[in-house]
Amino acid sequence: MTPSSALVLFSGGQDSTTILAWALTRYARVETIGFDYGQRHQVEMTARSVVRDRIAERFPDWRARLGDDHRVDIRTFGAIGETALTSQRAIEADARGLPTTFVPGRNLVFLTYAAAVADRRGASRLVGGMCETDFSGYPDCRRATLDAMETALRLGLDRELSIDTPLMRLTKAQTWGMAKALGGEALIEIVLEDSHTCYLGERGLRHDWGYGCGDCPACTLRAKGYAEWVAAGRPALAGA
Repeated sequence: MTPSSALVLFSGGQDSTTILAWALTRYARVETIGFDYGQRHQVEMTARSVVRDRIAERFPDWRARLGDDHRVDIRTFGAIGETALTSQRAIEADARGLPTTFVPGRNLVFLTYAAAVADRRGASRLVGGMCETDFSGYPDCRRATLDAMETALRLGLDRELSIDTPLMRLTKAQTWGMAKALGGEALIEIVLEDSHTCYLGERGLRHDWGYGCGDCPACTLRAKGYAEWVAAGRPALAGA
């Protein structure tokens, strides 16, 4: 663990729950930030608080390092794109081949706000759950995009600031394995019972892999990864 502090972009989903645990094993102080951008799955804003509370309850060492949570209202930004995540549109491919759940520039905006908060709070690391292995094809999840954003933020703030993406090269099955390596079955239970990933905000249907509609891209990726992980014997990810 290093003495520096980190700010985790925390949505309350599977990926951000895993990276929160990852950060808590590495940094002396970890704060979280979440964004209300008018998403249809508003339930994730509730899940954020529940997951944080569960982690604090189950992991006393992590509780001592878990700092403040920051919630940012950017609904005006979310309304601009009129995507399937922020309006009643069908989830399908658009003319560019991107899913209509893609909110243009969302991660860039998130990181800009997060960097401003990190500067005020003295955090040197931003931690995000972006991944370009098993993902929905969002261009702002690519490491090349984040490298460019990291450079821009360093220049714009005139300070050292890094963007950590521990899931970038992992499959969803490996993300399950990372969660087990970091927090054992206790963290797996939190992911299953308390995190929220479904784009439609479905919390009534409980599957083997957690709650969700089972059909949206987020549920499909999560279910596929869980099935692959179980088929492999539910291994912990080495080196996590």
